[in-house]
Amino acid sequence: MAFFRQLFHALPPPAMLLALAGVFYAGCSEPPPPPEMPTPEVTAATPLKVELVEWDEFVGRLEPVDFVEVRARVSGYLISTHFREGQIVNEGDLLCIIDPRPYEAEVRRAQSEVRRANSQVKQANAAVVQAEAEVAVATARHELAVKQLERSRKLVQQDAVSQDDFDIRESEVSQSAANLQAAQARLELARTQVTSANAMVGSAETALALAELNLSYTQVKAPVTGRVSSRHVTEGNLISGGAAESTLITTIVSLDPIYCYFDADERSYLKYVRLAKEGHLGDSREVRHPVYVGLADEAGQYPHLGHMDFVDNQLDRDTGTMRCRAVLPNPDYSLTPGLFARLRIPGSPKHEVILIPDLAVGTDQSEKFVLVAEPDGTVNRRVVTLGGRVRGLRIIRTGLDGSERIVYRGMQRARPGTKVVVNSGVFEMQEDGLPLESTPFPEEKSLSRQPEVVRKTEDGRSSSAN
Repeated sequence: MAFFRQLFHALPPPAMLLALAGVFYAGCSEPPPPPEMPTPEVTAATPLKVELVEWDEFVGRLEPVDFVEVRARVSGYLISTHFREGQIVNEGDLLCIIDPRPYEAEVRRAQSEVRRANSQVKQANAAVVQAEAEVAVATARHELAVKQLERSRKLVQQDAVSQDDFDIRESEVSQSAANLQAAQARLELARTQVTSANAMVGSAETALALAELNLSYTQVKAPVTGRVSSRHVTEGNLISGGAAESTLITTIVSLDPIYCYFDADERSYLKYVRLAKEGHLGDSREVRHPVYVGLADEAGQYPHLGHMDFVDNQLDRDTGTMRCRAVLPNPDYSLTPGLFARLRIPGSPKHEVILIPDLAVGTDQSEKFVLVAEPDGTVNRRVVTLGGRVRGLRIIRTGLDGSERIVYRGMQRARPGTKVVVNSGVFEMQEDGLPLESTPFPEEKSLSRQPEVVRKTEDGRSSSAN
């Protein structure tokens, strides 16, 4: 600065005036106009119009169809176990053995009682035969006495027999009649003894059957096929069985098929009821709707297919939800009871929807909107109502008819009412494992547990059949 000041004072007066005029002229000149902003470029695409079924999503938990606490039915010392903890066991597999010796002795005693009762039946039958013979003898003697009495009566009238002989004949008839009645009474008693002996045989056979049943209970077998838990009691311990406080040996959970329980909120339940009444969607209590299930590590995928199995008869008063259940095949045992699962069930009939990606949707306070590129390049704002997500795209309930071009890239550069350069794009659906339509399971492929039908056998006993 000092250098320029010295230089300015060193200039002659005319040169100084020229320098001041140049500075004044430079300060009064206008600045150059700013460069024009380029027209913003955006990418827009036409929404997809697809006919599909909307699948509602719920969170559930896997539960076994059968959960069995294996307990002993008889008491005794545990002498051996025959299962590996945590392994798969089949129905009927031997799990453990309780000391059978006391029950074997009881079986032998019951067998002796049966033999003794059978011998008593034979004795009673022999007594019946003897009583029948005595009745036959007494009958013959009574008939002979009656005939002799009739002949004596005729002879008395002819004075061929004394009155004393006639009286003797009458007494013989009375005596033979009494003997006949006694023989018949002994026959009835013998027959009663046969009935009693047969009842004793039945009682002894029942005791034998019970003893054999208790002996069979010393071999504890798996009641269902499934995965066995750990041992709750080891060899050498005294097992208490046949009571409410019977010893718990282990537990078994069935795995194939497997249940998935979930709770539907009140609004969803009312929607399903309305759709069923209108005939758009079958009642889940009657129709086996398909259910797609995904686990925690199967993000965005639902590879496990089952069907609806149960809907409860009332809503939970505490939570306001309806308990529902799906059943799924599990032949490879990959589904484990207790796991959380994501379920997708049909939530609408098949209908046409408009789909756009979420990145094309903007938010303005409580409104959702999209930017629509008009044919002349003008951008307009359109308020829309959103639905659920389908294959990576968002359903648009209202606000679009599907013929618009929706801006989904460069939205921050576009302003409603301004011109833009529109590049064409395409919306694409992602595969999520869910079909576009819902087909109920046929009856022959149902996994639901069928009720048992009780039937009467020829001997009057009840039998059950699926």
